[in-house]
Amino acid sequence: MAARKAEERPNMIETFKEFKDTKNIDRTTLVSVLEESFRNVIAKNFGSDENFDVIVNPDKGDFEIYRNRIVVADGEVKDENKEISLTQAQKIEPDYEVGEEVSERIDFEKFGRRNILNLRQILASKVLELEHDSLYNKYKDRVGQIISGEVYQTWKREVLLVDDENNELILPKGEQIPRDQYRKGETIRAVILRVDNENNNPKIILSRTAPTFLERLLEAEVPEIHDGLIAIKGIARMPGERAKIAVESYDDRIDPVGACVGVRGSRVHGIVRELCNENIDVINWTANTKLYIQRALSPAKVSSLNVDEENKKAEVFLQPEEVSLAIGRGGMNIKLASMLTGYTIDVFRELNGEVAEEDIYLNEFADEIDTWVIDAIKALGLDTARQVLNAPREMLIEKADLEEETVDNVLNILRAEFEN
Repeated sequence: MAARKAEERPNMIETFKEFKDTKNIDRTTLVSVLEESFRNVIAKNFGSDENFDVIVNPDKGDFEIYRNRIVVADGEVKDENKEISLTQAQKIEPDYEVGEEVSERIDFEKFGRRNILNLRQILASKVLELEHDSLYNKYKDRVGQIISGEVYQTWKREVLLVDDENNELILPKGEQIPRDQYRKGETIRAVILRVDNENNNPKIILSRTAPTFLERLLEAEVPEIHDGLIAIKGIARMPGERAKIAVESYDDRIDPVGACVGVRGSRVHGIVRELCNENIDVINWTANTKLYIQRALSPAKVSSLNVDEENKKAEVFLQPEEVSLAIGRGGMNIKLASMLTGYTIDVFRELNGEVAEEDIYLNEFADEIDTWVIDAIKALGLDTARQVLNAPREMLIEKADLEEETVDNVLNILRAEFEN
């Protein structure tokens, strides 16, 4: 037993020292938690902790426990926890008298192995809870801010980063720019998207694809935005590909677009590199909806447009040579313009001052027609549904090298679209 007891105290002190170095917990809170944990064990063993003094020294990683009892005449002890006989008191100090208070240090190993282990578990649990609270409180008000983290581990679904205090940060796959590549030990920047705190287990979720990330990068690069002279009114992103930003100046002397782009693009170069060469278009914001949609569709030049403000729809009419610019590669320009303005935009060709029939790019039918079939037809210079419908059937079969059944199926799908 002596050997076992000798082991207990070093183990307890060692455990205690772990807590004194606990990060993110202020000294006062730590002392309070440690004292409360000790008192719980004392009350369990002695029935009450009222007459005990618990002295915790987190700086040294040590503690002392004293029991205070009143000296009573021999044979009159009614509560051994709060009273001590004169004979027993005088064994501690010969000059004690009845009515005086005896303060006696308690060796914690006397509480027994089970209680010591129980205390260690209580301490570990409470300190972990405090760490979680501290982490949550640290980050809950920082949502929307940029943070730098070191890549610690990469998985298929997410990347684990750590901040300068070794707290874990999570960058999910869906919040990563498609062309991003991460290596362990490198530092990357992201915006704090949200802080989840399910079951008091905080998770800090980051994003590199959120519009807020681009907004914060611009604030850092453009002093006029940081100073409030220029406001970012809207951002639309296709991460890693292209972005459109609408800005407004509160100072007539400042050109908001020029200020954001900088001389020869100097102010956006660093941002473009950060976002894996994401092209950034900056336009002047305006409260005039028609003009805003026109600017959002740049570099295309719009001839005219009709706006349905109630249903948030816009019909845009352009010269034939402007249509491809308005739609953009893979429909990217028109998608970003819709995202930026909040309007569904339909594009129409204008021929000799008259509006041509509505047309649809073949790529829009990728969910019904095999990609290789679309590519074969486009190789003939036919990019839209009406161009295909107006082309001779035999030409599609011979020059596109397609089976008759395949061509007929394509024509039926395209006709059905316009009939609907």
